[in-house]
Amino acid sequence: MSWESILRYLPEITSPRKKRLNFNEKLKWTGMTLLLYFVLYHVPLYGLGKNALEQFESLSIILGANFGSVISLGIGPIVMASIILQLLVGSGFLGMDLTTQEGKAKFQGLQKVLTILFIVFEASIYVLMGGLAPDPALAGTTVFVIMQMLLIIQLFIGGYMIFLMDEVINKWGFGSGVGLFIVAGVSHQIFVTAFNPIKGIGASAEGSTYSVGKVLQLFQALAAGDPTTAILAAAAIIATILVFLMAVYAQAMKVEIPLSFGRMRGYGMRWPLRFLYTSNIPVILIAALMANIQLWARLLQNWGHPILGTYSGNVPASGLVKWIASPDIISALLRGSASGDMVIQAVVYTSVLVLGAVLFSVLWVKTSNMDAGAQAKQILASGLQIPGFRRDPRVLEKILNRYIPALTIMGGATVGFLAAFADLSGALARGTGILLAVMIVYRLYEDIAKQHAFDMHPALRKFVAPE
Repeated sequence: MSWESILRYLPEITSPRKKRLNFNEKLKWTGMTLLLYFVLYHVPLYGLGKNALEQFESLSIILGANFGSVISLGIGPIVMASIILQLLVGSGFLGMDLTTQEGKAKFQGLQKVLTILFIVFEASIYVLMGGLAPDPALAGTTVFVIMQMLLIIQLFIGGYMIFLMDEVINKWGFGSGVGLFIVAGVSHQIFVTAFNPIKGIGASAEGSTYSVGKVLQLFQALAAGDPTTAILAAAAIIATILVFLMAVYAQAMKVEIPLSFGRMRGYGMRWPLRFLYTSNIPVILIAALMANIQLWARLLQNWGHPILGTYSGNVPASGLVKWIASPDIISALLRGSASGDMVIQAVVYTSVLVLGAVLFSVLWVKTSNMDAGAQAKQILASGLQIPGFRRDPRVLEKILNRYIPALTIMGGATVGFLAAFADLSGALARGTGILLAVMIVYRLYEDIAKQHAFDMHPALRKFVAPE
């Protein structure tokens, strides 16, 4: 049975009959999907006895997951399927032409089948390798095996629900489900990390403890006369704000190419090419890949085959997993406990993120019709051309090639560096997640302002698209 025949039996979210949904309809579907996501986020796995993945809370944010809940897989299967397909298509192994409607349909269908296979695979790996396991006291019994199967089924249902919700957002809502779930997880984490009143770290002069929330912790440390804890809390808050500002500034940078309407003299426009040409896609892919490697490293270590490295408690101790984990270097520098090994680890981590973002940025341009040739065809199809040049796609492609390859590489390297800086700065949530959330929300804001400036409530229009 071919994958095309399998695809016919899979449930699918139908596309809207209208060519264009208005703002209120998209807002309704986006809101309902987010509500369902947060409900699933807090539904625990029935029969879970051992959650060895709870230590990877920072990684779960990037995956849009909550380890121990029914959506413990998050967007991991979707992203991994996309990475593998992009590599296969980019290398020419599959022989797909994504410039045609038939090629795009085949790519999307194969991605759907591969995503489901990854849901089954990752659910089985998480349970069978002890990441999300039943009560160890039941080991060796039939009940233990039954509970393992029950956990796998729950994880599959949760993973498939995420997959369907992603389709709902893509077809009926704002932006993409993958981006929306990342923003939801990051926003939740930032709010909790900033304002959590639960006390549990750092002793004050009176022997009490500080709140986990950094904002509350800052004032408590100042009141207790503890400058070290106050500086650490302030550094985390400042780092978060700084990452927000840097990400917004980088998103706003662009190169504008002047164009004119071929048959209407005196009329023209500017075609924008963003400095972050591929936006947040490269960081999502490389960050999700690194998160999956760290998860699998822990699972393989529990299985007795630490081929990806080992952990000492919750800290990566050796192997590949050590060098793709961000050290808490800012805190170590402020405390005076930084070491040469930690500095080297920070340099390697930054290099991996930068080079990985560049690689995925180049692959994304080649597989998503963002290269110079595709952009030239799109410009000419819109009736536009560059003033003073022939209306020839080859000429336009040659001009665009002066900008797009450079923007692809520089933008990918910049977003990778920003992600590394954010991770190393000790921000309120995982730095990569904060960067992704800012970029996703910024792009979503621009898309809403561009597409729905005239069909939203007047009061909201003044805020989103001021004249």
